[in-house]
Amino acid sequence: MRMVSESDSMGVYSKKELKEFRVLLEGLRARLRGDVQQLTDGALAKGDGSGDSRSPTHIADVGTDNYEQDFALRFVENEQETLREISEALDRIDAGSYGGCEKCLEEGKTPPQSRINKPRLRAIPFTRYCIECERLRESETP
Repeated sequence: MRMVSESDSMGVYSKKELKEFRVLLEGLRARLRGDVQQLTDGALAKGDGSGDSRSPTHIADVGTDNYEQDFALRFVENEQETLREISEALDRIDAGSYGGCEKCLEEGKTPPQSRINKPRLRAIPFTRYCIECERLRESETP
C-alpha cells in the first residue's frame, strides 16, 4: 500500500510549502499596495498646483516637478503590473499549478521536471519560469 504525500495532492509543491509561498506573496502584495497608494497620492498632490509658496515659480522648478511626477506615475504603473502578477501567482496556488515552469510544462515536461527551484521562488515568488527558461526568454526579447 502506497502512502499519499502532501505533494501528491497539490502538484509541484506540498501544502506546507505552498503556505510559505502564499504568505510571501500576500506580504509582498500588502507592501506594494501601500507603496503604490503613497506614490500615487504624492504624484497627484504635486500636480494639483496647490503649492503654498507665494513666490513666482521658476520654469526649471516646473520642469523638475513634471519629471518627478512622470517618473512616480511610471513607477506606479510598473508596481501595478507586479501586483497583477502576484494575484495570478495566488490563483496558481489555488489551482494547484504554482511552482511549475510554464515553458517547461508547454514543452511536455512533467510537473516534477518543470519545478522552479525554491530559492528562485523565495526571491521572486510570482515568477512563472525557471532560471533556464527565463534566460532563454530574455535572450529572445529584442
